[in-house]
Amino acid sequence: MTVDMILIIYSLLSLLTPLTTSKPTLSVTPRALNKSGDSVLIQWTAVDSPSKLDWLGIYSPPDSPHHHFIGYKFLSSSSPATWESGYGSVSIPITNLRSNYSFRIFRWTEFEIDPKRLDYDHNPLPGTAHLLAETGDIWFLSGRGPEQIHLAYTGREDEMRVMFVAEDPEERWVKYGVGRDDGELGDVAVARVERYEKEHMCDAPANESLGWRDPGWIFDAVMKDLKPGVRYYYRVGSDSKGWGTTHSFLSRDGESEETIAFMFGDMGTVTPYSTFYRTQDESISTMKWILRDIEALGDKPAFVSHIGDISYARGFSWIWDEFFTQIEPVASKVPYHVCIGNHEYNWPLQPWRPDWAKAVYGTDGGGECGVPYSLRFNMPGNSSELTGTYAPATRNLYYSLDVGAAHFVYISTETNFLPGSRQYKFIKHDLESVNRTKTPFVVVQGHRPMYTTSNEYGDAPLRQRMLEHLEPLFVKNNVTLALWGHVHRYERFCPLNNFTCGNMGLLGEDWKAFPVHVVIGMAGQDWQPIWQPREDHPNDPIFPQPMWSLYRGGEFGYTRLVATKKKLTLSYVGNHDGAVHDVVEILASGQVLNGVGVACSSSSCDGAKVKAVESSFSWFVKGASVVVLGAFVGYYLGFISRSRKESASRQNWTPVNTEDL
Repeated sequence: MTVDMILIIYSLLSLLTPLTTSKPTLSVTPRALNKSGDSVLIQWTAVDSPSKLDWLGIYSPPDSPHHHFIGYKFLSSSSPATWESGYGSVSIPITNLRSNYSFRIFRWTEFEIDPKRLDYDHNPLPGTAHLLAETGDIWFLSGRGPEQIHLAYTGREDEMRVMFVAEDPEERWVKYGVGRDDGELGDVAVARVERYEKEHMCDAPANESLGWRDPGWIFDAVMKDLKPGVRYYYRVGSDSKGWGTTHSFLSRDGESEETIAFMFGDMGTVTPYSTFYRTQDESISTMKWILRDIEALGDKPAFVSHIGDISYARGFSWIWDEFFTQIEPVASKVPYHVCIGNHEYNWPLQPWRPDWAKAVYGTDGGGECGVPYSLRFNMPGNSSELTGTYAPATRNLYYSLDVGAAHFVYISTETNFLPGSRQYKFIKHDLESVNRTKTPFVVVQGHRPMYTTSNEYGDAPLRQRMLEHLEPLFVKNNVTLALWGHVHRYERFCPLNNFTCGNMGLLGEDWKAFPVHVVIGMAGQDWQPIWQPREDHPNDPIFPQPMWSLYRGGEFGYTRLVATKKKLTLSYVGNHDGAVHDVVEILASGQVLNGVGVACSSSSCDGAKVKAVESSFSWFVKGASVVVLGAFVGYYLGFISRSRKESASRQNWTPVNTEDL
């Protein structure tokens, strides 16, 4: 053996042999946590020759295989940035998954990157070949009461539903009353309990050990005999397993002539770690601004409408827990209503996949096939469709309810809506039966849009059939608003029928009440499609805005709906400033007032235009202090939302300008 060969071997061995006899250490404090959102501090020392690729794995349950982490963080994210010296720490808020956690650190090198093992954002997943250190278990203390509390209206105006999750099926209740003190919570309702199992999921990753985690036990109780328009206080839990904190809500008032709703689609959730999917940072801002608005309302009732693509779990069970923890500060105060989207439902094994829809309905559900969505929510009505698998029937597909001056209809764009189907019959009968004296406004909501000018060709067969079969029902029955998600933009259209704008009755014009379609899928998902290019120049970045599209916005946010018996106002609120960027007003007659796009900067705003479109809601928006956002504490303080400061266009009815996004 030559001297050169000996030197080469010695060099290689030196790379594999630690330069110090100290072993890396990893510790976590505290070991016992009270509730979801409590943080742990993870510290490491003596990591030799640290690399930017060294990483921390987050595991629950603790005995999970190395590659079955629920999330990870690179050690280089430590604060302060001491990782290059071989030590550091990170603080992570933890959600209660009803099993213990543990943490591990790994050495990972560029030579070990596997181009075939990628996350769903096409980034390489970290390798687990070289374990450096691991912690013991951390756990959540018992007796603190259930979590993931969320409300919903039932089919009766004197009821309110509350759902929550606990670690076992032992009986639990809801105590409620008109006083805050525990002794004043004189009414009690027992909660029924359900759960779903791994075998109920229809495919991977949802039914594999990589994606599956114990979902806990889902409890559902109904508070009955509520007086109209009264603030009620409530707690959920049991004496043996603990009671949660006291929350409150305003009961529905069937005689109310005012409606307030916060409406959006495609929000998702965010995790304090990287995982198999990129999660939705902007969802934090959406919930913060809505919480501001709810707190500023005082004793005015409101509800939330989330029209599809709910958590974006897509087969990774713990994402649902993160989602419900994130929305609880809002959903425990006001009813949280949903309809189904492609990321809750779609999979090739689903029973309704007509030939024309093969390019429409894909694998977006991650093998969940509607199961978590069906059991974790309970919407009014009894709509359901069989799955054709071991899974329970898919629920919460289509339903309606009256709230104040408006009638709300929720539909499913993922299941059969063609003539002859149960859903079509429901939509037709429901729209024909609306009492327009009681609820002069009708708002239809579904996930995939009937109208959009985004470059979204895949859904074209679906939109064609919606235009053919559903739009005639909307027009004939004078639907006021049609709200859609799926496209992660905001876009408002003129009153439409078959791509033709109806006159708005201005300056003595004759007019017909056509529905106003609005796409509101901008609440969190940060995959942003481009607008539709010119047909004769499909590859050039110019996206003309057709006459029937009045306002396009790239700003994340949500919409606020306010209706009285005389007028409905829909406002688009941007997340980066909490200000109104677009407004449309519709009279009870169906006449659409000239909606004006309001583009406000941090330093100025066109006061004349703002005044022209100001709604009755503006009193509390102006008076609300951002201090209210402090209600989002603990779990949410660790996150920093990425602002999307893409400029919004400013549109009038004429002329229609072009926005190049």
